[in-house]
Amino acid sequence: MDYSTFLETKKIENVNSGFEPTDLNPLLFDFQRDITTWACRVGKAAIFEGCGLGKTAQQLEWANQVCKKTGGNVLILAPLAVSRQTKREGDKFGISVNICATQDNVLPGINITNYEKMHHFKPDSFIGVVADESGIMKSWTGKTKKQMCEMWANTPYKLSCTATPAPNDYEELGNQAEWLNVCTRSEMLSMFFINDTADTGTWRLKGHAADKFWQWVCSWAVMIQKPSDLQYNNNKFDLPGMNYNEHIIKADGPCNGKLFAFQAKTLTDRRKARKNSIEQRCKMAADLVNNSDETWLVWCDLNAESELLHKLIDKSVSVSGSDTNEHKENSMLDFSENKIKCLISKPKIAGWGMNWQNCHNVVFVGLSDSFEAYYQAVRRCYRFGQESNVNVHIITHETEGAVLKNIKRKEKSFENMATMMTKNMAYITQKNIKKEGIMKEHNSRQAKQDGDGWTIYNGDCVDVVKTIASNSIHYSLFSPPFSSLFTYSNSERDMGNSRSDDEFLEHFKFLANELCRVLMPGRLLSFHVMNMMATITKDGYIGVKDLRGDLIRLFQACGFIFHSEVCIWKDPLVQATRTKVLTLAHKQISKDASRCGQGLPDYVVTMRKPGVNPEPVAKGRGFEEYIGEMDEPADRKTDNPRTNKYSHKVWQRYASPVWFDINQTRTLNEKLARENNDERHMCPLQLDTIERCIDLWTNENDLILSPFAGIGSEGYGALHMNRRFVGVELKKSYFDVAVKNLSQATRKEKQLSLWG
Repeated sequence: MDYSTFLETKKIENVNSGFEPTDLNPLLFDFQRDITTWACRVGKAAIFEGCGLGKTAQQLEWANQVCKKTGGNVLILAPLAVSRQTKREGDKFGISVNICATQDNVLPGINITNYEKMHHFKPDSFIGVVADESGIMKSWTGKTKKQMCEMWANTPYKLSCTATPAPNDYEELGNQAEWLNVCTRSEMLSMFFINDTADTGTWRLKGHAADKFWQWVCSWAVMIQKPSDLQYNNNKFDLPGMNYNEHIIKADGPCNGKLFAFQAKTLTDRRKARKNSIEQRCKMAADLVNNSDETWLVWCDLNAESELLHKLIDKSVSVSGSDTNEHKENSMLDFSENKIKCLISKPKIAGWGMNWQNCHNVVFVGLSDSFEAYYQAVRRCYRFGQESNVNVHIITHETEGAVLKNIKRKEKSFENMATMMTKNMAYITQKNIKKEGIMKEHNSRQAKQDGDGWTIYNGDCVDVVKTIASNSIHYSLFSPPFSSLFTYSNSERDMGNSRSDDEFLEHFKFLANELCRVLMPGRLLSFHVMNMMATITKDGYIGVKDLRGDLIRLFQACGFIFHSEVCIWKDPLVQATRTKVLTLAHKQISKDASRCGQGLPDYVVTMRKPGVNPEPVAKGRGFEEYIGEMDEPADRKTDNPRTNKYSHKVWQRYASPVWFDINQTRTLNEKLARENNDERHMCPLQLDTIERCIDLWTNENDLILSPFAGIGSEGYGALHMNRRFVGVELKKSYFDVAVKNLSQATRKEKQLSLWG
């Protein structure tokens, strides 16, 4: 595989597994037709559309195309009472839909059942499955989500449809991706998210991952709030207005033995406050409905609320969890046909999938913290096809706390998510929905800056090193990256942007082969490295990964000889304070010392290219100076290397398998290069380490290469020691700072030579 082909494999996007549909239903709108076509091509896709945009028609035509293409059967899973509504929609579009309760009722073609009856069916008998109102998979530990993923794991064609894929929690998109076999939730989190240490247990989208994340989502999902989001004409898809009416019942006085009426702070306190105000809230709702001749939809969350509302509201029908499925279905369908003036129910019972544009008055007799339940409940009425302004009345008691404020905050989060996905719709429209090709671009541009004794490139190190003459580099010194997606950039050319350690090593091998070619025979290459911690999310276990050993074996496979290595001591207390890692915490000694471990040191590993060195590194009388943070040897320097005790003492320190005398703080300033999106602080290689390696293994005027130049640390050290330098840095902000550092090193060297 050549390098360009490999970079294509690093793109994080879903691979289509579907087919090209034919003769789509002519009753579909243009955007519905194109999205259905796209979903057929993808094979396993998600349609996240605003309520009333015709998800039912699209999923029916998708299922029809799958049946026509394969000759197999498709099962649609839907909320209670939606089955009959879907069958009616099928009749409208000329698509036959069979309502069934068990596997025995299945007929050839499209079948539909309720989620509650899913366990009565055999997944292997269906070629395709549709999850209607798939937001039920919100909880990744939930029973329904687990059952869905296990039952339909091997189904070739899948379609997920919902209006709220992740209103306030991006993790839910991981559940959708897992059900569609795109990737697991854990894989999604490890690729695009970081566990936010500032808020334990929460996941934050990595700064450099934002664009790539939405492009990835858009390779298997489409989100649209209105047709114009995808540059289609809105036609009849303009929503009327919505009027919010907040009714807050004031507390008569203190309660629960307290001097004042305090707002609830915890969920338990909120529930108590709701129960204490049931009568007041229900009476206010009843007054709104009874004083009107229009149709009303009343939402509640407690059984006591439902029972009292039914008693207080004239001509009302209540749908409760204890009712038979027949009563639930008939009542909801009768309400859609204006046979019922007021329907009373809970969002979790009747808040999914029904089309009630015939009603434009909604009452919430209290609110839960679930934005999704609220959104779905409102959208039963406030959806495309609604011709009147929708009046939403929200009745709460002042002791319940800021419930509405919390809902509005989550609504804002949902709108932000919708905006982000819409922002990427151009990508979907061109590449997927409208099937317009996009030029493959890997940002292979190169910028070059020269100075006195140095050259640095802003580009891909693999491409740049390919242009360097064979056997021309005297020594190479660098700190390689490691597999940690979107830490410093979002480029496929960034070796750190690897989904796995294996992918990182495969990418790195392209460079290692080139380094072996450009290095002089018999000369050395040193890389500065530390082993990496394994995590549950990314690796499935907690431990240590042998990056040092992996790189040694990789270089050996590319023709290098393992020459030597040295361990650089690092203070474990500093590591414990900085990383908060469990293995270094003293408190763990008391709990379970078997979980404790040592800090991770740095290593300088040196590899040698086979062959005879044409330019020996001869130091004559020995080392002329000591580089490190200990006091210099007090011994006298002599011209005879045998009697030069100073050089002998220096060599004893350098030859030690562990370097204790590296000043960890003597580095170039990396702060100027750091971007806001960088997830980690850059850690420049210590100048003590750089200068010691250069002094030990090179001659003056030797050419030194760093393929990961960063802010120019290796070049800065090389120039100060009268060596030449060539470097490569992919990240522009680092490259710019490196140019400044190298220029300053050159000027300093000129000053030294002028006054020396």
